[in-house]
Amino acid sequence: QVQLVESGGGLVQAGGSLRLSCAASGFTFDAYAMGWFRQAPGKEREFVGRIRTSGGSTLYADSVKGRFTISTDNAKKTVYLQMNSLKPEDTAVYYCAAASDWRVGYNYWGQGTQVTVSS
Repeated sequence: QVQLVESGGGLVQAGGSLRLSCAASGFTFDAYAMGWFRQAPGKEREFVGRIRTSGGSTLYADSVKGRFTISTDNAKKTVYLQMNSLKPEDTAVYYCAAASDWRVGYNYWGQGTQVTVSS
């Protein structure tokens, strides 16, 4: 049974930091790319960034580049999203996802974790 379980969300002041975690199980973690997405109220879900678990290459949305960092611990089958210099516009539900081929789409999704940034 595939599971992606996010944790680490919460309330933080603007300029602060949070680290989200996503624990994966039920699939071959290092054969997948792991992505982070977010969805703010009334808005469509948007791509935040992704990482290839094999090799570690990353790609970020322009809106978070230089502030957010994605990393993995393949032994723990966990992907992280380190978020620094948070802004109120980063407020959203954050989701992790797994893709066997990120160019095609993401196969599995977590349930999401809420991040709220106060001004």
